[in-house]
Amino acid sequence: MMAAGAALALALWLLLPPVGVGGAGPPPIQDGEFTFLLPAGRKQCFYQSAPANASLETEYQVIGGAGLDVDFTLESPQGVLLVSESRKADGVHTVEPTEAGDYKLCFDNSFSTISEKLVFFELIFDSLQDDEEVEGWAEAVEPEEMLDVKMGDIKESIETMKTRLERSIQMLTLLRAFEARDRNLQEGNLERVNFWSAVNVAVLLLVAVLQAHAG
Repeated sequence: MMAAGAALALALWLLLPPVGVGGAGPPPIQDGEFTFLLPAGRKQCFYQSAPANASLETEYQVIGGAGLDVDFTLESPQGVLLVSESRKADGVHTVEPTEAGDYKLCFDNSFSTISEKLVFFELIFDSLQDDEEVEGWAEAVEPEEMLDVKMGDIKESIETMKTRLERSIQMLTLLRAFEARDRNLQEGNLERVNFWSAVNVAVLLLVAVLQAHAG
């Protein structure tokens, strides 16, 4: 038993990254998306770290479940309620500038006692520090006597391409979410149609049998 515990501890030490290493900066904040199942009568919260003086865009959509609605709240790292929505199918909210710390996003399905909800949400960051780093890099590598094209024009073109690519990714993600919601609605409608069709067929057969016995 002790040998197995030592082997497990060694494996975790090898797999997990070191914590508190001197000179290592904080990990970069990355965009993310998540889909989860929210049970009936339950509330689920998520915490997302954010740097100071950045832009945070939060987008959510209920893609499955009766009613396609959920309660949503967003709180700042100081506990200030920034957004509060009730029984909404989707929403988009932007926080700018952000505070350094953990933002709290909560999805509440406590008003529903039967139906669970399938919820998709996405977090998009736009850090102002990246622009400062690009400007510093441009000033460091720009020998005006050797370059025929201004670094400002190159940087503007790169930023434009980056913005368009990010928007394209966001639109594709939203289209996938809309497709999933529409597919769930169609499957639900198909199940109801099949159920009532089976009921009608059973009633017709029962009527036919009763008429045959009566005759």
